[in-house]
Amino acid sequence: MINNYFDKIKDLLAKVQKEEHNVMIQAGHKVAETIQNGGVIHLFGCGHSHILTEEVYYRAGGLVPIHPILHEPLMLHEGAVRSSTYERKNDYAKTFMQAQDIRDGDVIFVISTSGRNPVPVDVAHLAKEKGAFVIGITSIEYSSSQPSRHISGELLLDAADLVINNHAPEGDALLSHIDVDVRFSPSSTVIGSTILNAVFAQSIKLMAENNFEPPVFLSGNIEGADDHNEKLIDKYKERIKL
Repeated sequence: MINNYFDKIKDLLAKVQKEEHNVMIQAGHKVAETIQNGGVIHLFGCGHSHILTEEVYYRAGGLVPIHPILHEPLMLHEGAVRSSTYERKNDYAKTFMQAQDIRDGDVIFVISTSGRNPVPVDVAHLAKEKGAFVIGITSIEYSSSQPSRHISGELLLDAADLVINNHAPEGDALLSHIDVDVRFSPSSTVIGSTILNAVFAQSIKLMAENNFEPPVFLSGNIEGADDHNEKLIDKYKERIKL
């Protein structure tokens, strides 16, 4: 099954690269514009989607002004089942979003592969109220196959300003076997990580071409990196708590 999984992932990556290319270009422009104007890039996801917000945070080779919204009851370490329960609650996002330092002109990536639960939808709306541009990473196929749990009937794809389709299948799982009753082996983390890093790579290119020095971390294991990183940490210390 190892080759099967690699083949499926490669097929999905190729599909995303082809079909989402123009949308990812738009996202890269928005990220570059935001950073050049002194803004910050926020990210939010529940459950396993929160992993992607940490993937690009304080990352060697990654952008500095990255702020993951890490609300622990919606993560996994305080109880995986409980996090799923909270994610389904309408208006729960108000309990943590009001305190977030999201400003006019910022960008927020809201990540939910199913796109049907209330919290990501509410996060998108609350971020918009603060003036942020919302980029949703979701599966159009998956979310279109299931009814919304949001009181309005909206899905994440309805609430976002720009949608990047990760093309995950319904249920996220890629593989099947004659002796296994359910499909298995998820795709969204691998694909989502690639999408985010590709969009940020595009934004770094655009910043450089605009004669704006991209704020990129060096690996702390490279000699001389500490001075480089400390200057960037100091530059963004009012908004990015490191």
